Amino acid sequence: MVNSIIKNEWKFMKIIITRITLIILLIPFFIYCQASKPITAKKIISTENAPAVIGPFNQGIVAGGLLFTSGQLPINPKTGAVPETIEEQTKQVLENIKAIVTAAGSSMDKVIKCTVYLQNFNDFATMNKIYASYFPQNPPARVCVEVSKMAKNALVEIDAIAIVE
Repeated sequence: MVNSIIKNEWKFMKIIITRITLIILLIPFFIYCQASKPITAKKIISTENAPAVIGPFNQGIVAGGLLFTSGQLPINPKTGAVPETIEEQTKQVLENIKAIVTAAGSSMDKVIKCTVYLQNFNDFATMNKIYASYFPQNPPARVCVEVSKMAKNALVEIDAIAIVE
């Protein structure tokens, strides 16, 4: 009789242990499922503090907790003017990105990726110095490429991805 009670208790304990183990093993799966929900909505971001778009695109779009900016040219949003030097153009481009990021409710320290397009790769060091001043700590991942020509004969264009909470 004692043996049968011990066997029953042991079976019960095995069931409990199996269920607890199963729950522990499934927790990461449930977390993954929550984090990988499909993106079902997007929010258009538009601000007067960045150049108006000229075409079928938006200044920025928030989807899935991320802001995706369109490539920003060095156009002054108030005057429409394009500065002449790479220094001035880089600063204007980053100010335009900053305006869109701010309009989305984020900040430059939450930018996680940028793509930089340069008309002449010899301008890299100059652009990089100004770029670094906008991301003084923990700069985002980045790609930098040389292109043959950009709209408005710009010397630089940058797009960005930022976290929006």
